[in-house]
Amino acid sequence: MLNIVIFGAPGSGKGTQSEKLVQRYGLHHVSTGEILREEIASGTDLGNLADAYMSKGELVPDCIVIEMLDGLIRKNSHVKGFIFDGFPRTVPQGEALSRMLSKHGEDVNLVISLEVADEELIDRLLKRGQISGRSDDNRETIEARLQVYYRQTSPLKDFYRERGVLREIMGVGTIDEIFIAIEKEIDRLIT
Repeated sequence: MLNIVIFGAPGSGKGTQSEKLVQRYGLHHVSTGEILREEIASGTDLGNLADAYMSKGELVPDCIVIEMLDGLIRKNSHVKGFIFDGFPRTVPQGEALSRMLSKHGEDVNLVISLEVADEELIDRLLKRGQISGRSDDNRETIEARLQVYYRQTSPLKDFYRERGVLREIMGVGTIDEIFIAIEKEIDRLIT
């Protein structure tokens, strides 16, 4: 099974590249936001628990998210692998993901870090805000989100670098150029 984590700052293109990876390699896309919404909509025990946190504006604890991911992996043990998009976001989440995957005889095989300069990220997100009308895509909010990313998520690079699975990919260029660079790293791994 091929387990890939894709991460990068907001606006780095994680979602776009994840879609291409799903199409190319037949991976199951794992977005924790989508999983949370599905569990809540289904009224599962975990969904109700998550909803209790979210309705107060609090983050859902890692242990609940990991339990949801564990259930997802059990239900989809027949797939070729998973692409984790937006999770883990912290080193403790990375450790928890590895522990959970090891229960299934798996681990993270590759981590793709999309590297994009801050000004490019800000420009992309401002343009996205103009097109989509997303109110959170304004300069002040974007800069705050970038600071959270550098403080909480960026340390994952060292965590995965130490495990020998981190690959930093320049996230600038056309969507296809970036994907070709990602594809080379994955093909090296699976051939």
